[in-house]
Parts: sequence; C-alpha cells; structure tokens
Amino acid sequence: MNGWQSWAAVAVFAGTYALIISERIHRVAAALGGAGLMLAIGATDDTSAFYSEDSGIDWNVIFLLMGMMMIVGVLRRTGLFEYLAIWSVKRARARPFRVMVMLIVITATASALLDNVTTVLLVAPVTLLVCERLAVPAAPFLIAEIFASNIGGIATLVGDPPNIIIGSRAGLTFNDFLVHLAPLAVVLVLVLIALVRVMFRGAFAGDEQRAAEVMALDEREAIRDHRMLAQGLAVLALVITGFVLHPVLDLEPSIVALLGAGLLVAISAADTGEVLTEVEWPTLAFFAGLFVMIGGLIDTGVISQISDHLANAIGDKELGGSMLMLGASGVLSGVVDNIPYVATMAPVTADLVHHMGGGSDHVMWWALTLGADLGGNATAIGASANVVVLGIAERARQPISFWQFTRYGLLVTAATLAVSALYLWLRYFALT
Repeated sequence: MNGWQSWAAVAVFAGTYALIISERIHRVAAALGGAGLMLAIGATDDTSAFYSEDSGIDWNVIFLLMGMMMIVGVLRRTGLFEYLAIWSVKRARARPFRVMVMLIVITATASALLDNVTTVLLVAPVTLLVCERLAVPAAPFLIAEIFASNIGGIATLVGDPPNIIIGSRAGLTFNDFLVHLAPLAVVLVLVLIALVRVMFRGAFAGDEQRAAEVMALDEREAIRDHRMLAQGLAVLALVITGFVLHPVLDLEPSIVALLGAGLLVAISAADTGEVLTEVEWPTLAFFAGLFVMIGGLIDTGVISQISDHLANAIGDKELGGSMLMLGASGVLSGVVDNIPYVATMAPVTADLVHHMGGGSDHVMWWALTLGADLGGNATAIGASANVVVLGIAERARQPISFWQFTRYGLLVTAATLAVSALYLWLRYFALT
C-alpha cells in the first residue's frame, strides 16, 4: 500500500472514532460510513473486506451473535429471564449491592466457560428485569457485568476469542490458562467488586416497598411455557457442550450456535419471524463496519508498523518487555478490537519469545493475553461484549453513552492492569 493510504486510513479511523465518542451521529452510521470510506480510498477492497481471514469481517463473530440472539429470543418468550430475575433478587434479600455482586460472580464464572459475548447475551436480559423490579438504574449493573465478563474471560482458553488465537500460536492448553491465569481472575473479580462499591454507590439506594413486593413473589409463576422452556434449555445445553468440545468436534462456535438456533426454531412453537425480530441487527451492522475499518488499518500496514515498533522497543529484555507488552496491549485493545490486534501481535510475540530463548514460563504470552482481554474494558467499543450490551441497553430504552461507560472503564482497566503487572512480576520474576 502507498504511504498516503496508510495516513488516510488512520484519518478515517480517527475521524470515525471521534464521531462515535461525540455521539453526534449514531455509532452504527459512523461505523458503516467509516467502512465505506476505507473502501473508497482503497485502504481495503471487497475481496479483503468480505473474504479475508486476516483483515475482513469476522463472520464467525457475526453468526455466533446471530445464533445466540435467536436462542435468547426463544428463551425470553418462556418467562425464564423473569424467573431468574426474581430468584436472584430474593437470594440477595433484595439489596441492590448484593444483587450486583451476585451478577458479577455469575457473569465472571460463566465467561470462563463460555465466550463473554454469549454470557452477556444471557445475563443482560435478566439484569434489566432485576433493575426494573427493584426500581434501580440498569446502567451501573450492565456496565459492571461487562467488566466481569472481560475479566472472567482471561481464566480459560475458551473464555475470550483472543485466548484461542494465543493458545493455538503458543501451543498453550486449557489447563495452562487455568493454572496460570485463573488465580489472577479470582483476584481481579474481588478488585472489581471493591471498585463498583465505590463507583456505583449512588445506585444502591433501593426502594423498600419494591423490595418487599419482590420478596413476596413466587418465581415459578413467571414461567409461561414449560414445554418451550424445556426445549430451549436442552438446546442451550447442547450448544454450550459444543462450545466446550470445540477442540474435539472441530466446529466453530458460530456453526454450533446457528445449528442450535435452527434446531430450536424448528422444534419449538416460536414464530420464526418473531424470533428474528429479537436479533440485534444494528449491533451486527456495527461490528461489520468496525471489522472493515480495522481491516483497512491491517491492509495498509498500520497495525504491523505499530507491532514492529513494539518489538524493537522490547528487544531481549523479558521483564521490561512483558510489562511493555501488557501496557501497550491494554491501551491498543481499548481502541482496536482485540481479535485482529491479537491476530497481528501473535507472530510478533512468537518471534520475541524465540529471541529470548523461550522465555520464563510463557510470560510474554500471558502479558499479551491480559493486556488484550483487560484492555477491552477501557472503552465502549474495546470488546465485543461491550458493544453487544450497549445495543441491548439501547433497545430496552436505557441507553449507555460512550463516555458514561468509558469513564468507569478507564479506571477499572488501570486498576486491573496494575494488579496484573504485580502478579506477573511476583510469579515469574521475583519469586522464581
């Protein structure tokens, strides 16, 4: 690519990002407009945008979201989410902070077993109903769940899509992630709980009358269609099993989700047209536009140049290199989706590790994983789960603005990256 195209691609991305931040126009319109400009200036082309695995639209993400949104749409019709909302509130004695802690723990745990997008698709509708029952603002609870999903995702190989890329490139197993990163994930969840107690203290003033009304409810009465519920839960269990058995079945999560959605629509009494209305089409369009824009940065060599500069700065200094990798990945993943970022950085990291003679117990890979996953909390578009939940909130007429999310996200990201830096130093350098 020519030099002017690289600068033009940066200008288009920066301009689009500025529009998303300012919220002068809808983020979907901004992303699609930016994608169109990337194509117009020749930063990418139709072949690359629609068919390239490295710099095109990630159709696995798009169809995974679509399939899971359809399954959630069927489950919503059964009354399951109302049941879970009432059950969780009653177990927390209708105290908002206890409810938030419960939702954080559930979300983080589920995100370690599923990918974080699937987790928030299941938890967010419950959260909206919980907040409606307790008459508390939904935004703090949804934002806290996003943070929990991205933190929980670091614990296992399947917890976040970048982990799968890193595991494949570095030869790391499910147990490697569990042993090295799951203990840190537990600590970071505790850090998050302490932070939300301070950040969202104004959201914990519950309505005593509403709390008493919820405590008097029988959650079993919320179920409207027991047959459809049994069918939906059975299919969801099969889909989750398919996700977990991905290394054995060799089926992409998107295929598993679409098969599950098709099966559920076929065997249940749900109307296909109504189920399709549950799909967050604007969210899918936003992802498509974002992928095309990032593809323009990849095709023009912008991201590879950033990676090369990082590699030159690190050299063979493993301690300083791992800290720089952690910090740089955290910053960049807050701006660029962490999937293409990790796909670009994985070969660079492999070269660095080889140059260092193998490194200390894969510390460079752990630094890349932590930076990419935790950096996703920094901004409203830093990770896929963020975009999905913001779309759900907007559809529920409880919109979360870019800055409303980001002012908390920057604090949580800074705190979790600092704790992660301490963890890496202690475990792989100071105590070895």
